[in-house]
Amino acid sequence: MMQRAAVFPANRHALYEAHGYSAAIRSGDLLFVSGQVGSRSDGSPEPDFAGQVRLAFANLKATLAAGGCGFDDIVDVTTFHTDPENQFGTIMAVKSEVFTQAPYPNWTAIGVNWLAGFDFEIKVIARIPGNA
Repeated sequence: MMQRAAVFPANRHALYEAHGYSAAIRSGDLLFVSGQVGSRSDGSPEPDFAGQVRLAFANLKATLAAGGCGFDDIVDVTTFHTDPENQFGTIMAVKSEVFTQAPYPNWTAIGVNWLAGFDFEIKVIARIPGNA
């Protein structure tokens, strides 16, 4: 039976305890990262949309690092957007700073009408290097 272990970044935000979930789960050579939002350490959303997207990616980076991964180890991305048509340019600009060269991870973008006070969320699956 495959073992699984919870992974949390060093400076985890209050949402994990408030809502009872793990930042990520390590299972075999994969890291399944929960949706990361642009939350401050107290769990509140960053009010500026571009800042919220950047903070979501920063929170993702910290969670990946805690699991022994980086952006280059991501194989699957799912993003959630409250206003895709108006937000996409900002998201793509930040995404292009993070994923700078091919091969890019696969990506599914989903429009939603509610993200608990946030406007952007990103969840990923990454392969843990050297953990085959």
